[in-house]
Amino acid sequence: MVPAQELTVRPARRSRRRAGRVSAGWITTFCLPAFALYGLFLVVPLVTAFYYGLFRWDGTRQGEFVGIGNYREILTRYPLNDEIPAALGHNVLFFVGTMAIQNTIGLGLAVLLHRNPWGKRLFQTLFSLPYLISPLIVGYIWSLLLSPTFGPINFALSAVGLDSWARPWLGEPDLALPVLILVNAWQWIGGPMLIFGAALAGIPQELEEAAAMDGASPTRAFWSIRFPLLMPAVGVITVLTFIGCFNIFDLVYALGGSDGGPGGAMDVLGLLYYRTAFQGGSNAIGESSALAMLIFVLIFGVSLALERALRRREVH
Repeated sequence: MVPAQELTVRPARRSRRRAGRVSAGWITTFCLPAFALYGLFLVVPLVTAFYYGLFRWDGTRQGEFVGIGNYREILTRYPLNDEIPAALGHNVLFFVGTMAIQNTIGLGLAVLLHRNPWGKRLFQTLFSLPYLISPLIVGYIWSLLLSPTFGPINFALSAVGLDSWARPWLGEPDLALPVLILVNAWQWIGGPMLIFGAALAGIPQELEEAAAMDGASPTRAFWSIRFPLLMPAVGVITVLTFIGCFNIFDLVYALGGSDGGPGGAMDVLGLLYYRTAFQGGSNAIGESSALAMLIFVLIFGVSLALERALRRREVH
């Protein structure tokens, strides 16, 4: 005879298996649309760009297979061999400036709102509202505000006696990139503020109280206790900032046009890809596809390295 205990265990195992199959079925059902959209709009264009970059093109007519010929062409032929390093340098400076200004101020705002929660929701909403505006619209609005002829910023400086501070902000090569960094920070500063705010809310209050009882100042407590526990948020924000800074196109296009402002001072890899694709001659499809793959490999590789390096510094 089969023991009664075994008779009760077998139906329980069957019910768990059925529940697992039902859960897997529902998960698959809900994930399929997302995977379909991801494959259609991300994987398919990526594979297509890789395929196109292996051929020489005559307009829209596919020519002979050249392998890495297009890659060699864009890295050795003038003017691309000069424009790619210059654009890459601008992307690096843009990333460094964004980390220093946008994310530092975002962290400061998050700390202030964490210590003084009065009006917290209101300020979080106000700082996050620019998220809802297209970067193209933001760029065009700021180009009007910074206009040297009728822009209200120069007018306000002149009205308070600071005529010497009035400049053609987007017309001087030394000022164009810093202005781009500030405008970009104005639009996206709400992102790091919200992420840092959520991370600060997850830090146990007992740790801060223990530090205060030991006589640690608020500054010492922040750098010794809070900031090490914020490293997961720092890692997420750093990787997202890097991806955004090396993918930027629309804001730069709105502020400086397809040539990247005065003397190419704001020229970035996204603008260079745009010019190669639409102004690159008969083999534009092949060369722009090769450039797109190089940009993808750069962003993917550095993002992966950043994520792994910053994860090692997390405190558990």
